[in-house]
Amino acid sequence: MLKYLMVIAALLFAPLVQAQSVEAIDKVWAGHSVGFAVTTSASHIYVAYYDANRQLTVAQRPLNNPAHWVYHKVDTWLGWDSHNLIAVAIDKDGAVHVAGNMHVDPLTYFRSDPSGDVRTLERMPVLVDAAKETAMTYPVFLKDGAGRLIFKYRDGTSGRGNEIYNIYDETTGRWQALTSAPLVDGEGKRNAYFVGPVQGPDGFFHIAWVWRDSPHAETNHDLSYAKSRDLINWQAADGRPLTLPIRLSEADIVDQVPVKGGMINNNTVVGFDDLGRAMITYHKYDQAGNTQIWVARREGSRWNRRQISDWQGYRWDFKGTGSLNSELFVEGARPLDQGRLVVRVVRLGQAIDLILDAQTLKLIEERTVASVADRLKTRIAVPEGQQINTAETKGPKGEVYVLAWTAYPPNRDQPLDYIPPASDLRLYTNP
Repeated sequence: MLKYLMVIAALLFAPLVQAQSVEAIDKVWAGHSVGFAVTTSASHIYVAYYDANRQLTVAQRPLNNPAHWVYHKVDTWLGWDSHNLIAVAIDKDGAVHVAGNMHVDPLTYFRSDPSGDVRTLERMPVLVDAAKETAMTYPVFLKDGAGRLIFKYRDGTSGRGNEIYNIYDETTGRWQALTSAPLVDGEGKRNAYFVGPVQGPDGFFHIAWVWRDSPHAETNHDLSYAKSRDLINWQAADGRPLTLPIRLSEADIVDQVPVKGGMINNNTVVGFDDLGRAMITYHKYDQAGNTQIWVARREGSRWNRRQISDWQGYRWDFKGTGSLNSELFVEGARPLDQGRLVVRVVRLGQAIDLILDAQTLKLIEERTVASVADRLKTRIAVPEGQQINTAETKGPKGEVYVLAWTAYPPNRDQPLDYIPPASDLRLYTNP
């Protein structure tokens, strides 16, 4: 779904420092929104996107030379599907890894040589087992506690999929399964939609997910949680070991939200309070049928769940299949000051900060704020009907890079009856 697929969802929340520079990189596809990617090595910045002809393109430049972009196009082209996000990572040796353009598709993955030169990118036909890499979606690169490169993806379809983790060995140039079994098993009846894992102050990786029974968005249910120090051995919040694959009957259930209960996949985000405790932000319907924001935090032997918004007359009544034009995005909780926490959400395009008492989780204040997209609107012409999409990363010295472009929102993954003009892909540098 859109929250996971579009980098815009997370980046609407981050404050934007006054840009020191802006660079035009290329003309890009604007027919529908799909997640682009940006990352840095010690010496270069890398950007991956679909160009004006929908071809997956990877560009790089030295961090100290904005004028010297190098471009390389690989042999895959985007259709009309907003699920087909791009993921990019740099391994310990400096090689670039790029995966994307997959929605229940065979592996689409490219790797450079250790120089990190995008012109050396080559298609790799297999990760671990080609026979099991035929229906892949949601590629994500991350690093474990030792800095080793991990690649995770969903194997299977919506309602019938498993979460697979692989680990890369730079010495051999090979991937291998990180675990002997998938992280979860939907038992042919459902699949899990994850946000994370996110490493917390306690050193654990924390992950939250919903179970979904079919391709229809309204069939999400049962908010679940697990944590791990090594991404191999997982446990519930109370330390109970979880045998892989985790099944619904054995999962640590945070909130038994029913089907059609107003909880959507990819909007269950882990954050941390002022004591480093994991908190989950999500939304569901209240007793009156309004959509509300909730947080959950493990306290002693139970999950403390608290409604933190009090919206009247607002209900996001999502349903059906395909990529939705989402109305609501949530961020994980984070410490603010003076015993307070903040949870940022974006509702109908408006960023809102929900200020909480860190001890009781009671709402202190709700206030509207300017998002990254709001601030960029003063610098970017947004065609009617389009939206600003962003992706963000930090450089090795803490500098912030914000990638921005405009595009139409998802159209349930259905083609438009016209091809819109390409938009400008820009990079804002904010040290």
